[in-house]
Amino acid sequence: MGIEIMGLYDRDYTQSDFQSQHRHAPRMRMSFPQPTPVVKWLLIVNIVVFLSGFLIPKFGAFLLYWFSVWPKDLGTSMQIWRLITYQFLHGGLGHIFWNMFILFFFGPMLEQLWGSRKFLNFYLICGAMGGIFYPILAHIGWLDRGILIGASGSILGMLAAAAILFPNMIVYVFGVFPLRMSVLAIILAVMSILSLLRPDVSANAGGEAAHLGGMVAGALYVISEKWRRRFKMKVRTGVWQKKMVEQQNLQDDVDRILKKVHDYGLHNLTHKEKKILKQATKTEQMRNK
Repeated sequence: MGIEIMGLYDRDYTQSDFQSQHRHAPRMRMSFPQPTPVVKWLLIVNIVVFLSGFLIPKFGAFLLYWFSVWPKDLGTSMQIWRLITYQFLHGGLGHIFWNMFILFFFGPMLEQLWGSRKFLNFYLICGAMGGIFYPILAHIGWLDRGILIGASGSILGMLAAAAILFPNMIVYVFGVFPLRMSVLAIILAVMSILSLLRPDVSANAGGEAAHLGGMVAGALYVISEKWRRRFKMKVRTGVWQKKMVEQQNLQDDVDRILKKVHDYGLHNLTHKEKKILKQATKTEQMRNK
């Protein structure tokens, strides 16, 4: 399921309009990028798994049987771990080479922009969406049921994200033809759609389903970022307001109970009132630590 793209980014994408939105974006230079932490480990894990399965065929067969996306029946399709593990399996040298090549060049700029944790979540989500989309099409009879492996869903998700974030970035297809990142993403999406429309003539319709699923996930992740940020802020604000109301209610109860103690003595407190005082004391102690 590899995509045959050979690209070197040689243009600085830190234009004024981009800088205003992404102040901490990395600068792109005409040189090999320095692998970032998550990209480095993704490369290592993918290569180690591939070599292990290649050098030990029985182990490779074991990996395919238990860790690929394989919609042979509903039970196998519900084995959720496959949505992650299939991303680290590859069918041949060309397959893993192109996927890791693109990860090596495009991964660092997204990881530097988002941070390691966010980038890893994004990468795995894109791959998982590709792993979900293919079984759906297989179970409804649109595609044949076979084994799906490879990181292409994640890789295409990265390219879709890069096309939205850096639409004017120039890449070289096959090392020769310069294309804007946005144009390249559109071409790849159209190719996947056409392959899915005619699965009978496509040699890799299942892979194209994973490609398209990954691209949609990558695009939605970037497009929805502002909305998700506002939603998280709204949730946090609501939680904070609720906490403040609870604290105020507790303080009102404490004031009332203390007045009762002053007027009638501690022995006249109910069990509930004593519990409230104990809770207030514990809260104050934690606050002072």
